[in-house]
Amino acid sequence: MIITHRLWTNVRRFRVKSLCRNVTTSWSPVGTAFNVRQHRKVDLQRKNVGLFGVPELSSPAGFEEAQERALKETERLVEKACTVPTGPQTVQTFDQLSDSLCRVADLADFVKVAHPDSAYREAAEKTCIKIGTVVEKLNTNVDLYRSLKNLLDNKELMNCLDPETRRVAELFMFDFEISGIHLDNDKRKKAVSLNVKLLDLNNEFLYGCHLPNKVEKTALPDHIRHCFHLDGNYIQIGGLYADSPDDLVREAAYRIFLYPNPDQMWCLNELLECRKDLAQLVGYDSFAHRALQGTMAKTPETVMEFLGLLSEKLHDRAANDFKMIKDMKMKLNTRNPELFPWDHPYYSGVLRAERYNIEPSLYSPFFSLGACMEGLNILFSRLLGISFQTEQPQNGEVWSDDVQKLAILHENEGLMGYIYCDFFHRPDKPHQDCHFTIRGGRITENGEYQLPVVVLMLSLPHPTKNCPTLLTPGMMENLFHEMGHAMHSMLGRTRYQHVTGTRCPTDFAEVPSILMEYFANDYRVVNQFARHYQTGQLLPKSMVSRLCESKKVCAAADTQLQVFYAVLDQIYHGKHHKRASTTEILKETQEKYYGLPYVPNTAWQLRFSHLIGYGAKYYSYLMSRAVASMLWKQCFSKNPFDREMGERYRSEMLAHGGAKEPILMVKGMLQKTPSVEEFVDALVSDLNPDFETFLMDSE
Repeated sequence: MIITHRLWTNVRRFRVKSLCRNVTTSWSPVGTAFNVRQHRKVDLQRKNVGLFGVPELSSPAGFEEAQERALKETERLVEKACTVPTGPQTVQTFDQLSDSLCRVADLADFVKVAHPDSAYREAAEKTCIKIGTVVEKLNTNVDLYRSLKNLLDNKELMNCLDPETRRVAELFMFDFEISGIHLDNDKRKKAVSLNVKLLDLNNEFLYGCHLPNKVEKTALPDHIRHCFHLDGNYIQIGGLYADSPDDLVREAAYRIFLYPNPDQMWCLNELLECRKDLAQLVGYDSFAHRALQGTMAKTPETVMEFLGLLSEKLHDRAANDFKMIKDMKMKLNTRNPELFPWDHPYYSGVLRAERYNIEPSLYSPFFSLGACMEGLNILFSRLLGISFQTEQPQNGEVWSDDVQKLAILHENEGLMGYIYCDFFHRPDKPHQDCHFTIRGGRITENGEYQLPVVVLMLSLPHPTKNCPTLLTPGMMENLFHEMGHAMHSMLGRTRYQHVTGTRCPTDFAEVPSILMEYFANDYRVVNQFARHYQTGQLLPKSMVSRLCESKKVCAAADTQLQVFYAVLDQIYHGKHHKRASTTEILKETQEKYYGLPYVPNTAWQLRFSHLIGYGAKYYSYLMSRAVASMLWKQCFSKNPFDREMGERYRSEMLAHGGAKEPILMVKGMLQKTPSVEEFVDALVSDLNPDFETFLMDSE
């Protein structure tokens, strides 16, 4: 998952203590650094350099100072943009303006959710609000808009611009126009009002998505009450309990957690209506048409063609999966064999475990955090000439003692940027694995390159005295996924920070990260690092193969569920979403695009938090996976360490960030523009079982 702030869119003392004497010591420096516990002592004699080396941020009060400095620079750059002669320098000034605000806003966006000190979080939140207000004013600054429009209207000047500068100018104009700046005064005021209202509705809906529902404890049978959180005479349910082996627990959680909340229902209706009104006000047929401009799919019609064809080709496989799931339920629960939505995740997991004997605890000793980081280091070194080097943070540079700082080095080009690895669980830290852009790359005014800085945030268990942090296979795959985002940021070498790294269309931004999952599941890659943390034994190939094949069990049904979610998202944001209530649309869509019935008196859509960050773009996961699948099979499956192919991947895709149309980057890498049917076939072919694994199972 990517967390970035797009400005214009809505913008030393150090001691290492060994964990255990029987931990194998044959690691590289990077592997060793992540397989020991960090103990840093604050040296009061040494200067506090501030968070991320920003001097003002040595204390929470420094956020106000940093924001005021950025705002003064903003005033200077706005004046410059409005007065200098129109030309390439116009785009450069706009990007400097964006950078001056983003360097504070992006940092604050991270700190407000991740810093353990509430004073820092509160100061960062205030800074986000302050800069957000400034951004709203900039988005409606007519003089600023006209300076850019003068450039875009001058065909002679535009023809002289290089493709990246031309694209960035067009992107800035798109961001202006979706705010309604090109409208007359009354309509522009209405657009501003709608944008402000949307911000409030987005926050309200997200908050409501995670609120627990409660019922009187007498509403549930005695024997399952202990499974839930008791609050006096009430039981609070804040999730679906999908892993519970008790059918009744899962059913109760599903029915209660998804019971319709009138306030949340009102909020969703208002949010969808507000999005529709704003999109139509600025000239689009629907919010989906606005959201998909510039993406690989480009139009809602293409998205629905993709999802419809995928559903059609999945139908028989998904039906077979649901039959297997039902048979497993009948085997374990003869009293109630009917299959319900709360059964899908649990019994598909049971099927995987029974068929392939996949037990995460058997794999975890081979996936110590140090081993996995060493594996990434080996892969990137051989594929891209990139290596990790741990650096000692200075006093005040990091927000928690267990954060590791990585310098990313290229064998010829030197330092590429920095990754701060915030990997361990702590109270009040979000549980979501994600990537934050702290500073984007760009060419500065003196011709030097501003190095990117990112944070990778996971929520891994802490090491103990006797054992390093051990990852489950899912955790290992997530680490590879998030590192794919980080490499996108590190290797992007765009002229403008507005399009640096992962600042690209959503259905392309997930391609590099999903591609990394294919590397994480290839034995030739895993064999380079998966060693038992005590014995040094390599993870057997048969265990890797069985793990990979287990993921294909019920995968068609899982993919069909994703299709259902993506179609629902498109309908809600399409032209005619008001023809029925959101629950009626949910019921109708579920019956058509999913294999299990709608449960009366539930409203799953009120928990669909992705409607905020991925509104009209939830399909992006599926399309990105299709592209990643094509890249893997055509470019890397024969040799995952092919340096020539790695360099081509960097030059054709990673280096451009969002500075090039995504479909052109895909075409450059695959030497063709894939059709919708080829996207679908790539996804479906991934469901096919591996013959080699069947041979091993039969031996």
